[in-house]
Amino acid sequence: MKQVFFFLFVIVVLSACKNNGEYKKVMRDPTLFTQTVHELNSIVMGNNFTPVVACRNYTYASIAAYEVVVAGDNKYQTLAGQLNGLTTVPKPTDAQNTDFPFAALLAYCKVGSAVTFPEGSMDEYVAMLKHKAKDAGMPSEIFDNSDAYANAVADAILNWSKKDKYAETRSASKFTVTQEESRWVPTPPMYAQAVEPHWMEIRPMVMDSASQFRVPPPLKFDVKDSNSEYCKQVMLVKNAIEHLTPEQEEIANFWDDNPFKLNVNGHVMFGTKKFSPTGHWQSIIGIAAQKAHADFDETVYAYAKTSITMFDAFVQCWDAKYTYNTVRPETVINKYFDPNWRPLLQTPAFPEYTCGHSTVSSAAAEALTSIFGDNFSYKDTTELEFGLTTRSYPSFRAAAIENNWARFYGGIHYHSSCIMATKYGRKTGDYIANKLHMKKGEDGVEYATDTTHYY
Repeated sequence: MKQVFFFLFVIVVLSACKNNGEYKKVMRDPTLFTQTVHELNSIVMGNNFTPVVACRNYTYASIAAYEVVVAGDNKYQTLAGQLNGLTTVPKPTDAQNTDFPFAALLAYCKVGSAVTFPEGSMDEYVAMLKHKAKDAGMPSEIFDNSDAYANAVADAILNWSKKDKYAETRSASKFTVTQEESRWVPTPPMYAQAVEPHWMEIRPMVMDSASQFRVPPPLKFDVKDSNSEYCKQVMLVKNAIEHLTPEQEEIANFWDDNPFKLNVNGHVMFGTKKFSPTGHWQSIIGIAAQKAHADFDETVYAYAKTSITMFDAFVQCWDAKYTYNTVRPETVINKYFDPNWRPLLQTPAFPEYTCGHSTVSSAAAEALTSIFGDNFSYKDTTELEFGLTTRSYPSFRAAAIENNWARFYGGIHYHSSCIMATKYGRKTGDYIANKLHMKKGEDGVEYATDTTHYY
């Protein structure tokens, strides 16, 4: 009989230990949040969202997760009052009985799956997270409180997101294509309409307006004078593509990040999908956080700060694109120099100046540098799942510089545009990194202001 009571006592003790400890360890694993971001990334990719729309998904989702983290960790400060239009975020009604990492995961999923497309796209994944929490012994009271708090924060962020003019831009007038030789026109093989011509009307997160970092006008269009700076830039692109080295081709393909490429082989056409530019950087954030041994809260913080920065960088870039409305190299070279010339990469369906990928990459590099420091070396394994190789970088800024060249090697941008994009993307990123006060004590971080070494 004593043996039976002892056995029952052991079971009770082990069960109590599981309830009190295991679920906390499971939910606080930072790789679980990175896995959750990847899940949303894959869903976004599967829905063919444009780069700017994809960025919107990641940003609002990461803000929701971050605000939950703030409620449970006094090292971090709310974004309410720091982001345009975000005034308040709900507080937990029972903080002692709320598991904040679990709530952050649920809030991220709810906002990420609802901000652009109908809710429900992450239902199966959310069910897995909930099963994981219960299986790890999370008490019912803590489970219910965490779920309720996740919903409260997610609803607040979703309500705020609906005022950023995204819905209004869905019904805004379409972009009018003109036949002026310096203006953008659709390019092969899709000949698609201009993507998101009203994105500069979207409410920025931190910037005062889309034009706060307005780039100077592009080079004057001139293909008649072979000595004109514009003509020189055209020939640089043409010659680069005709003499690409294997390394240059690898760089271009590594940073292609075309959400939907139309492949044409005779009468056969099929599409291939990859992560968007911001989707690629979502992966880099996770890689950096893991290498830095960041805990759960710091990992969420890194995703939020970097995503916010890229969001505003896209708004700034789209302001430039549709203000100047410049023609792509492919169009100019085909019309004036060689009708059979083709770029290595497929030309995106929006104006050339400035480069969107170079803008957001340089902005993201500034955000990540402010978090993890300069000279933070890492291996970028993002493209392995798409059949490409791993590339290594001595710093985030070095990766952004390589991206600068990648868009030129791809034949879709003039290098002068990439340089300007990198310069102003960095200005945007530096501004946001300095203005946001998310982590207590981070104000002592030095942010670089010299951009001359970018070119």
